[in-house]
Amino acid sequence: MSPDLHSTLQRLRSGQTSPTAQIERAIEVARSDLCRHTFLRPAFDSARRVALEPGIVKKPLAGLAVSVKDLFDVAGQTTSAGSVVLQEAAPASADSPAVARLRGAGAALIGRTNMVEFAFSGVGINPHFGTPVNPCRSDVDRVPGGSSSGAAVSVATGAAFIGLGSDTGGSIRIPAALTGTVGFKSTARLVPTEGALPLSSTLDTVCALTRSVDDAILAHEILAQRWVTRSPAPLADYRLGVANTLMLDGLDPTVARAWQRSLETLRRAGARIDDLALSEIGELQQIQAGGGFSAPESYAWHRHLLAGKAARYDPRVATRIQRGALTSASDYIELGAARRRWIGAMDRAMQGFDAILSPTVALVAPPIAELAPGPERDEAFFRVNALLLRNTSVINMLDGCAISIPCHAGDELPVGLMIWAGALGDDRVLNVAFQIEQLLAKQ
Repeated sequence: MSPDLHSTLQRLRSGQTSPTAQIERAIEVARSDLCRHTFLRPAFDSARRVALEPGIVKKPLAGLAVSVKDLFDVAGQTTSAGSVVLQEAAPASADSPAVARLRGAGAALIGRTNMVEFAFSGVGINPHFGTPVNPCRSDVDRVPGGSSSGAAVSVATGAAFIGLGSDTGGSIRIPAALTGTVGFKSTARLVPTEGALPLSSTLDTVCALTRSVDDAILAHEILAQRWVTRSPAPLADYRLGVANTLMLDGLDPTVARAWQRSLETLRRAGARIDDLALSEIGELQQIQAGGGFSAPESYAWHRHLLAGKAARYDPRVATRIQRGALTSASDYIELGAARRRWIGAMDRAMQGFDAILSPTVALVAPPIAELAPGPERDEAFFRVNALLLRNTSVINMLDGCAISIPCHAGDELPVGLMIWAGALGDDRVLNVAFQIEQLLAKQ
């Protein structure tokens, strides 16, 4: 993988490279076959101008390349959310807060990235604009994960140092796991969601993909406008749990092997890791039997568009949104109450633990051809989609925070290790992840 943001910033500030040289490298990658279907709207010339601004190197992002998921408002551009339905919509009058904060930190916005239409899937397929290809070494084209598919590919290939995205049920962490990058989902309330087209107003989180935990910390500090408290405490000072309910079921051989090897590496280094039943996770299927929050909340936003333009939607997306029409007001209110009760039960069950460990997803990236658009592949698509979202969506329902970091060997397809906690445990999760990343890099 390409050098991370922090090492590149060190080279910039020591005069070994320049923002202009770095932008040209990023543009070269973005234009290459590695990034086919990745950028819906390149912004190469404006990125070049940012790299030439006087004093840009003194800013936190120093004129380096950042990509923006097509979910976010960028002043003067239409936000189409990976869909043809909104292509004629009026351009945004202002940057979303997330985009504005990245610009203010010196980001060179290299372009808008492809995504699952309206962010409603964890697979990464887009029938309108093509599916970005996972850049992992493979003999077949594999899905990148979604919904922040283009964001992940832009970071994994070296076209961007930060990929701005969103996470409603795993849309940052799933593509991070499948592409071998780092994806941090902060506690949702820490970053404003204004100016981002909503999927679920209850669960949506604005966050980013990067190439290292250090970079994830910097991206979060910029997006949340807060400092992460860095702890010198060794990993042995933290009490870690392994979530046994559901999250370890049905792991494919590559994921199972990487998961067990990672736990062994951490235990040899002195980490305290205990099994934790967390049987409450098994209750989520029943709680969300009516479609959870995403179906009714997305339907509330889309219902007028669907009335006249349903045929232009990806059928797989439209079907899931339209399910929200079946949710009554009383069902929706009870769902919110059930979630609050469930969060209380989970918080009690996790008491005494600093963070929880689990595989990010249960499988490696499947081939695109097996899940491409077509009714004959819908059953396989929805089965894989549910499996990809199974582990990650737990943290969104928890109103928690989580990070996915790579844990695979060099000759394996990418696998993610997820480190997570309840609401506002962000700094603990990041500090634990930073240490685990260093240990896994040596295995």
